[in-house]
Amino acid sequence: MQYKCKVTVVDKKVFGDLQEKYLADPKSGACPFYEVGAEYIFERYGNEDTFWRMGKGSHCSEAWDCFSRYVYTALQGGSIMRGWTNDEHIMIACCNDGTRPVIFKIERLDYKVVYVEADDKEKIASALKKLDGVTNAVYRADKNFIEVFMDRNNEVSDEKIISVVGNVTRID
Repeated sequence: MQYKCKVTVVDKKVFGDLQEKYLADPKSGACPFYEVGAEYIFERYGNEDTFWRMGKGSHCSEAWDCFSRYVYTALQGGSIMRGWTNDEHIMIACCNDGTRPVIFKIERLDYKVVYVEADDKEKIASALKKLDGVTNAVYRADKNFIEVFMDRNNEVSDEKIISVVGNVTRID
């Protein structure tokens, strides 16, 4: 099993009264760095390691400080927030900017990497999407493998994947 972490911007707040009272620019407004709905995927597989490069520089340091520990935990396959959220693999956090915080959803994604010797890997990915427990299957042409994402509570066995795919050379 492999793990990715998806960080989604779910909201942005502005506390104008605090900006008026404390900031050098009292009309600075909402955070200009993030937009609601933006998604960032972190991964550590093969030669990819976006965690150690702060998402390739796509995050401000205050936000990174607030959620990097949860991203790291998710990438290791751990529980992000057991007992605090209704799904221990999801966390809601916000950056440290007290006058214009950004709220993030941090989510662990469970998947398997499937290497196949076949011509139509897109078709195989479509067939894998129909398996019980599979939430998505994506052929990564840039890496020449299929990522099979699954429900964390319903892991799909290698045998099930092989029964659909056939000529599997490796599953990670």
